[in-house]
Amino acid sequence: MTETTGARPQLLAVVRERLASAGDEERGALWRLAEDGRELDANLVRLAPGAGVGEHRESVLDVLLVVVAGSGRVEPDGPALEESAVLWLPRGSRRAFTAGPHGLAYLTVHRRRPGLSIGSAPPGTVHAAEPPGGEAPCFMDRVCPGCGRVSDDPAPVYCSRCGERFA
Repeated sequence: MTETTGARPQLLAVVRERLASAGDEERGALWRLAEDGRELDANLVRLAPGAGVGEHRESVLDVLLVVVAGSGRVEPDGPALEESAVLWLPRGSRRAFTAGPHGLAYLTVHRRRPGLSIGSAPPGTVHAAEPPGGEAPCFMDRVCPGCGRVSDDPAPVYCSRCGERFA
């Protein structure tokens, strides 16, 4: 097989070392896959004991979640999470996470999100008239400071994509 991209396997992180080197109070995304040309996104996220990621739905991508330390629970009515658990979160599923008494650290992996682009709406799309009173409200308070994802939650605490805490 001929190599066409010049890409070579790389050791990017040792999860155990990343967790150990992070301060006790350090939470959110401790590591991100950021290499150029990648087709995946991955995040190492740590939640404090009892902390959670509010209910959300990923409408575009399936996500694989691997628990690397601690424990927790998937809500509503989801399984208990413990170290080495592998959870598939199919696109469209609703979920929330709550960390156990010793916190929860997990790795998420999913296909890379397509970038935002400006284009015309698909044929047949109905455009809402501009609301009275001018422009719509600013949603900058819903933009994750870590990964830039816009949260569907009107008062987000943690990013559902990378686990970063909102200001």
